[in-house]
Amino acid sequence: MQKYYTRACNFYYNQTSIENIKKKISLPLGGNKSCSFDTIEIITRNNIKKINIKKIKYLPPKIKKKVLTDINNISKAKKIPNLKFNNLPILMGVLNITPDSFSDGGKFIKKVSAIKQINKLIYDGAKIIDIGGESTRPGSKEILQTEEWLRVNKIMGYLKSKKFFVSLDTRKSFVMKKALKYKLDLINDVSGLSHDKETMNFLKISQLPFVLHHMKGTTETMQKNPSYRNILLDIYDFFEDKLKIIRDKGIKHNHIILDPGIGFGKNMKHNITLINNVSIFHSLGLPVMLGISRKRFIKDISGQNDSKQRIGGTVSSSIFSMLQGVQILRVHDVNEVNQGVKVFKKLSCN
Repeated sequence: MQKYYTRACNFYYNQTSIENIKKKISLPLGGNKSCSFDTIEIITRNNIKKINIKKIKYLPPKIKKKVLTDINNISKAKKIPNLKFNNLPILMGVLNITPDSFSDGGKFIKKVSAIKQINKLIYDGAKIIDIGGESTRPGSKEILQTEEWLRVNKIMGYLKSKKFFVSLDTRKSFVMKKALKYKLDLINDVSGLSHDKETMNFLKISQLPFVLHHMKGTTETMQKNPSYRNILLDIYDFFEDKLKIIRDKGIKHNHIILDPGIGFGKNMKHNITLINNVSIFHSLGLPVMLGISRKRFIKDISGQNDSKQRIGGTVSSSIFSMLQGVQILRVHDVNEVNQGVKVFKKLSCN
């Protein structure tokens, strides 16, 4: 049987969006009236049909039922404990306590430098700090769980003393369990909860919010000629299937964030397709996060204009993602992205 997918498109922002919602011209995205849409794409693996929301009533009954369910998921407000979705995008600041992360390995391995970076990320406007003790860059090898914990542990106490929203970037239930004493707010497992068979049980018992991330293969193999039938729909199906497994395991809460995993088992074409169409994931009814900061696709696109920091490419792709309603952006350069977002919002208001 043919499967249908719904992607929100043709977005409005700020005052225009608020006025259009009042006039019932557009629908809010994620309960946020400052971002709305008036058009959808109805997608199958063979076809794409674009229609205005006012024409949904003319669709065949079965398709209309599916589309209306998806639109309800797209429009409803998103909720993660201790996180406010009133001013988007939310910036997640990256803190790598590692010697070998792809862009900042070794910079924050010492406690003094890590504390300084935490304070900078918070001052610059991060609402989440994502702390990790193991590099998951392409080609990276797994480290011992005890070593990863030692790296993370030396800074967790200080971070939680700031009474800040803390995300733990780890694939290992051992590290998750050890860090639980610090009252974590979020688990960010780039393996899609598949690396460690105990992770799902930990999440069931702890009831912690978590990121459901997509990665094809492992960190060592993911960039070796990744291929898909349809990158967009394959990842959508992955999320849908994984969410069913999560529910079957007894995790019933909706405090889950979706991350399609830019650069994790994807080539440049895959990454561009995902970013261009990322709003399809809103129809799963959960907040969407993107990690586009300093990624390889920026170098692939910019060519000779590439720089080590890739700040220009990070800012432009962050704003582009924001314009598709992405709720959370995981970035290294919080100040620069925050500046870009603020200026764009002010200009578009006027």
